[in-house]
Parts: sequence; C-alpha cells; structure tokens
Amino acid sequence: MPIPSESAVTLLRAAYAAFNARDIDAALATMTPDVAWPRAFKGGFVRGPEAIRAYWMEQWSEIDPHVEPVAFHPDEAGRILVDVHQVVRDLTGTVLADEHVGHRFTLAQGLIQTMEVGPLPS
Repeated sequence: MPIPSESAVTLLRAAYAAFNARDIDAALATMTPDVAWPRAFKGGFVRGPEAIRAYWMEQWSEIDPHVEPVAFHPDEAGRILVDVHQVVRDLTGTVLADEHVGHRFTLAQGLIQTMEVGPLPS
C-alpha cells in the first residue's frame, strides 16, 4: 500500500487541529474554493467555504466534537482515508459518542477538495 505524502499528512493534521481549536479561517484555508464537505451531523453535503462555516457554527451551537487523526491510509485512487478518534459531547460535557470513524479525503492543488465519512479498513 502506498504511503501518503508528508505534505498531505501535514495538511490534514493542520485541518484537524484548526477544527478542534474552532479556528474556522485556518481550517478553511486548507480547502479548495469548491470544497464538498459532509453534513455528518445532519446528513447531506455542503459546498464551499461559507457553507462549511455556517454548518460548523450550527453544529458547535448544538454539540462539541473533537476529532483526532490516528492513522493515514492512501488508496489506489489517490485519496487518503484517515482513521479518526472522534469524541462528541453535548454542551454540558456529557459524552454522546466515543468511537473511531473513517474520513476519506480527496486533495487537489495541495488542498482538501472533498471529505467523506466512510468505513475504516479491517
């Protein structure tokens, strides 16, 4: 299996760190202008930085998610599947979910073009 490039891993780690710090501008700076992002919390997708900003603001007004990348698995199509430890709390701090999930990224011009939630490799 190929190894993801160091620059791709660095980009994705920066995106996760910015998301966890609630630094929307820094997170959006890792994405293409036509980025497609899943509304994992609500269903469907949003497209473009401003739609992602609105989705995250809505999400963070209802839950407190923290996502930590654990491992990076490139696939034959050039995408990168990230094994993510996700802890979701309600706004009082009660843990709603503590699990590993898969985030599959497609990169273009050194930026995130799409993210999908998917199964982890077995």
